[in-house]
Amino acid sequence: MSRETTLVEPTIARSVEAARTAVGAAREAGQRIGLVPTMGALHEGHLSLIDHARHSCDFVVVTIFVNPTQFGPRDDFSQYPRTWEADLEFIRERRSQLVFAPSAEEMYSACHSTVVCPPKVAETLEGEFRPGHFTGVTTVVLKLMQIVAADVAFFGEKDFQQCLVIRDMVRDLNVPIEVNCCPTIREPDGLAMSSRNRYLSPDDRQQALSLNRGLELAKSMVARGEREVSAIEAAVRACIEASGAGSIDYVAIRDSDQLGFMDVLDRPAVLLLAVHVGSARLIDNTRLDV
Repeated sequence: MSRETTLVEPTIARSVEAARTAVGAAREAGQRIGLVPTMGALHEGHLSLIDHARHSCDFVVVTIFVNPTQFGPRDDFSQYPRTWEADLEFIRERRSQLVFAPSAEEMYSACHSTVVCPPKVAETLEGEFRPGHFTGVTTVVLKLMQIVAADVAFFGEKDFQQCLVIRDMVRDLNVPIEVNCCPTIREPDGLAMSSRNRYLSPDDRQQALSLNRGLELAKSMVARGEREVSAIEAAVRACIEASGAGSIDYVAIRDSDQLGFMDVLDRPAVLLLAVHVGSARLIDNTRLDV
């Protein structure tokens, strides 16, 4: 779909009631509704999700909410970038009809106590290194799905495990919504687009490129016939360590459906990385289908 440059002023809803009213009017008009949940600080990765939503939906809702419940005590909630004016300009260009941008108080009342227990696929990797993170994610995403009541929700595959978590939550709880996971968008140098990339110094960025080099190394090893998971993981870890990047949380090859452990590549797999570079924690992944 070609990008349209005409600016469209979206409706901005700050309350649950206002969002429901706008979506309800679109529903009554027979429009197909798309939901793009974000925490703001939008980049081309987010904008590609909006493009996917506009391609298949009539009415697109972008949410901007930095969700406090998915940040742990060592995470960067207070420093997470808030770029409202720039975000709104991007959304105007992409011609989304509604922006839902609630406050924390609107989303979580003083007596709020209900949370969503994440599915089994959330237990490993990010679930190990960021305890409680996926509880916050599933809770806020389910709330957004209840408020917006869209036909389709769009997420990015850069957060591969999150996509599986949302997919399984929607399936297990019979939420009437389609989950569409869209391809990772990369910078010209190969770095996966992320709101946290702005934390990287020039030296940090050079080290961060080792993540993509590691992914490409793994794919080349598989193409040459390597099937031993431990050998591929070790080579990727060595590639990242050689760059001088900070600590590695994980370099893990898992099956791409439930993130189960594998000894050999005998079914569709995904390589997932989490690495500290400077003050940023970066994640990335690639599929390893044999």
